[in-house]
Amino acid sequence: MATGAWLLAAVYYFYQYTLRSAPAVMMPQLSEAFGLSALGVASMVGFFYYGYSPFSLVAGAALDRLGTRRVIPFGAVAVGLGALLFSSGNQTAGSIGRLLQGAGGVFALVGAVYIASRHFPASRAATLIGATQMFGMAGGSAGQFGVGPMISGGVSWQTFWVGMGITGLVIGAVLFLLLPGEEMAKPRENWLKSTSAAMKIVFSNPQSILCGIIAGLLFVPTTIFDMVWGVRFLQDAHGMDYGTAVLRSASVPFGWIIGCPLLGFISDRIGHRKPVILGGAAVLLLCLAFILFGRPGILPPFVPGLIAGIASGSAMLTYTVIKEANPPHLSGTATGVINFINFTFSALLGPVFAWFLTRISGDTSQLEHSNYQVAFLPLLLGVLIAILLTFRLKETGTASGKA
Repeated sequence: MATGAWLLAAVYYFYQYTLRSAPAVMMPQLSEAFGLSALGVASMVGFFYYGYSPFSLVAGAALDRLGTRRVIPFGAVAVGLGALLFSSGNQTAGSIGRLLQGAGGVFALVGAVYIASRHFPASRAATLIGATQMFGMAGGSAGQFGVGPMISGGVSWQTFWVGMGITGLVIGAVLFLLLPGEEMAKPRENWLKSTSAAMKIVFSNPQSILCGIIAGLLFVPTTIFDMVWGVRFLQDAHGMDYGTAVLRSASVPFGWIIGCPLLGFISDRIGHRKPVILGGAAVLLLCLAFILFGRPGILPPFVPGLIAGIASGSAMLTYTVIKEANPPHLSGTATGVINFINFTFSALLGPVFAWFLTRISGDTSQLEHSNYQVAFLPLLLGVLIAILLTFRLKETGTASGKA
């Protein structure tokens, strides 16, 4: 029963991630439809994280109090409605739609991690959480690798979003019908007081803050650089045609499909979290440096993006660490807190990178390789900071005796 519930939530996460990454392969069409510049579209697409980040806290607290069936299906319905609003081509409706997609989409990851944490042994935690992210990044890859050819093949961007909106409503109905009900312990205090107390426990734990910052710094290269600017970077900086750029960009989330469960399995197998996080972050740093500053042709096609995706899968181990560093009955709240801190980075930094890129390019429509190098150089510093902060994490793996 628990496996089926987790699988349903993971499929929902796949769907949500497809919508998160799809705008990257239709930026010209969205610019024309909404009457916005590339910067304007990037900013509107980034509204996803303004919904995703704060509702992480709501999702975690709601799951701890109400259980999966009373919470997760309504998130899927919100995502579906958000996709339908986005398909309108109206700037206001589109922005609200992206907010709804983010606010509803967060219940997928938090819900799947909640199920994995509550119903499976600690020795399998990192593997299952990594597998959850595998589903998400499979959706991220589909949002580029699958949607790109659809758009270039003549499917209108509006048809895609209408179809995905209807799909979200169907997923919500299926989740409501098939997720098992749970008997939740009745809290001794009112909802607001008990939720505030849970938040205080998790937020006051320094390990929680460290996990959130590390995750955020390791996620930004994927959420902002690849999923928003990746296709255009390859076209502008390396002169690739649209189809080739889509495939190359999709290699990063495809790497996550491999890296998240693999690194989670390795961590569970050796019983340690920190060495795997450190190793993955170090490899990610090298890959990012090569992608931005390396000479094309030295490595085979797809290899830099694929390895970067595999290595950055180590970020998901922080979701295991924060769960193990806080009381077991607050697993939903802990997941919500790390998701909140993590994607606050994407919500705040997305517009900053877009503004900086536009500023240093002189607001021209054609960007140069050097523009991208200067604009995204801070990503390297961010990953380096994540590596340094990981040394301050307390080991929580089974081999440490603390899990």
